[in-house]
Amino acid sequence: MRRSLNRLVQLAVVVAISCSWMTSPRSADSAETATSPSPSTADRSSEILLGATFEAADSLTTKPSDPNTDARACLAGLCWTPESFDVEIQKPWKEGAGDFCVCFPTPRPVGHASNDTVAMEWYVARDEAGEPTRAPACVVVHESGRGMDVGRLIARSLNAHGIHTFMIHLPWYGRRAPDTGKPTMDMVLPALSQGIADVRRARDAVAALPVVDEKKIAVQGTSLGGFVTATAAGLDRGFDNTFILLAGGDVAGVIKHGAKDAAKFREDLEQAGLDDQQVADVLHSIEPLRVAHRLDPNRTWLYSGKFDEVVPPEHCERLAKAAGLADDHHLQLHATHYSGMIYLPVVLAQIHAHITAE
Repeated sequence: MRRSLNRLVQLAVVVAISCSWMTSPRSADSAETATSPSPSTADRSSEILLGATFEAADSLTTKPSDPNTDARACLAGLCWTPESFDVEIQKPWKEGAGDFCVCFPTPRPVGHASNDTVAMEWYVARDEAGEPTRAPACVVVHESGRGMDVGRLIARSLNAHGIHTFMIHLPWYGRRAPDTGKPTMDMVLPALSQGIADVRRARDAVAALPVVDEKKIAVQGTSLGGFVTATAAGLDRGFDNTFILLAGGDVAGVIKHGAKDAAKFREDLEQAGLDDQQVADVLHSIEPLRVAHRLDPNRTWLYSGKFDEVVPPEHCERLAKAAGLADDHHLQLHATHYSGMIYLPVVLAQIHAHITAE
């Protein structure tokens, strides 16, 4: 009875915060978040037009150093030679998918034209007059669902409170999906490392946009996106803040022992005829635990579910330990992988506060 009462109290608190935080889009709260633009910034907001192109450059450390031999091997397999690249502003790829679509070339092409152009849904932070304004930014990395609904909800919610949000489409998702529909497993596995590189380059693509506060660019990922985020942020601490939701470490273990989404992925692998060793080799190449010690523990937050059946809690604890996260940087929600959604307003309010903190 006491446990049930505690859950009801928690739910009541979440609902109350939901009403106060998620239902005030582009309000006074947004104006407080936006950075007061300098005259030059205000003038440059007029450059945000369809077809506009901005020059960007990779800030990735050319040869990340690490005393750990395995970490160096992981980095060697994931990093690329930094270069300049163009960032183009295009119309939204579909209705309701942001104000603009921001496109740039992947740093790790796989030979498929549409997939090798990275797409991000840009939800623009605006001032009280409705004009684009200088503000912090967050790259949002979506979950495994083909509709990317949770990622889009997070992007819209943070944007409603004055943050530029960019929901990146991982390889073979959204605008990058193959013409044949759902990609085959032999297309998905090689794209895992591509997605990590795309997320890291997204930081520099976002920084090239004139209305973004380039000193405050965060990354947030949920479930599949959380695993990608953990590894991408561990490459070289390129992001100012990192937020990992419902993800952890030991990807191979999650797929082998996890239920529901993890079990479905395991079934797809079996149907594709891939043996355990082949899968283990691919997943090892993108394993977050190999670079987790490179995350900044003071600027990384992990949100896990105590009763998560897809990503069992011990996998989240392993990531938290490897990253050296303090208890107040690993928040364990009284939820499963799916009921964790009721805590989303609380989590987003915290993320917003960390991103906008001076």
